[in-house]
Amino acid sequence: MTLRNIIYPAIVFCLLSCSSKKTEEKQSGEQTTTNVENKATEVKTKLLEYQDFNYELISNGKVAAMNKAELKFHSQEIIRKIYVKNGDRVTQGQKLAELDKFKLEIAKKQAIEALERAKLDLQEVLIGQDYSINDTANIPADIMKVAKIRSNYEQSQNNYLTAEYDLNAATLYAPFDGVIANLTVKEFNLPGAEAFCTVIDNRNPETVFNILESELPYINLKYKVLVSPFSMSSYIVEGYISEINPMVDKNGMVQVKAVISNKDNKLYEGMNVKVRVQLLLGKQLVVPKSAVVLRTNKKVVFKLRDDRAAWVYVQTGQENSESYVITEGLNEGDHIIYEGNISLADDAPVRVKN
Repeated sequence: MTLRNIIYPAIVFCLLSCSSKKTEEKQSGEQTTTNVENKATEVKTKLLEYQDFNYELISNGKVAAMNKAELKFHSQEIIRKIYVKNGDRVTQGQKLAELDKFKLEIAKKQAIEALERAKLDLQEVLIGQDYSINDTANIPADIMKVAKIRSNYEQSQNNYLTAEYDLNAATLYAPFDGVIANLTVKEFNLPGAEAFCTVIDNRNPETVFNILESELPYINLKYKVLVSPFSMSSYIVEGYISEINPMVDKNGMVQVKAVISNKDNKLYEGMNVKVRVQLLLGKQLVVPKSAVVLRTNKKVVFKLRDDRAAWVYVQTGQENSESYVITEGLNEGDHIIYEGNISLADDAPVRVKN
């Protein structure tokens, strides 16, 4: 057997083997591509139907107590006792703190004695005018006025009333139910010129916010509001508009107040909040905001059609924080895709996982 007879069959065999391998790899790649293309995307859908829609006007505001009082001592005496601390809830008439009353009680006694002496002097002046202090109804007004001035009766009476007021004011009481705040003074110190403490009624506080002049048609008294603190965005309380200031400021803004509930005691004076005013617009075709995506800078909603995603251009109207009103492109009864639609293409296979 010649060398040519040995080499030639070997070369033919190698060429045939390589060709067969490339064919198998090509068929395997085509099958993989087909499987990838036919893999269905998991989505969530909902039935489109007419439902009540709340238009929302969104603004930022601050929490303000309905009642707020800064309490001060009128006398600069040592603070003898403090009965509360910051954060304590108090009831109307509850004792909060008191001063040392020794000097104030002495001042009242001195004022009483001075008033009694003035009464005696007044009586002597009236007797000199042939009148009795027990018969003041028959004493002419001008004579009584001169008699009180000569006896220093009016001044003595005013001093007594002042001393009595200072003594009573040496004890602070809560003017209404509320919470103690801004208490910084300690016992056995002078109260100083600043307020001793602040009592805040935060059971039903107000939220104060501004709206644009153009938004005035969308609000009215008693309209519902939803309020959530910036620090706790998931916490929401309800309220209603209680006051609309009938004046537009230089920036084109109108101040609005709403009364809100604070039953959980999570809202504090001065807290920054997000306010949503809701206006019921009746029955509308409403889709979640997550259902609307942009394709070529146009709004698109995918709807379910025979286990495939159908690309539909839509027009939207009013919106709130969660939904759009659909004005064109969809009909009642359509099954729209609202989750899993970010990377969908038209006519892509989908699998519903509701």
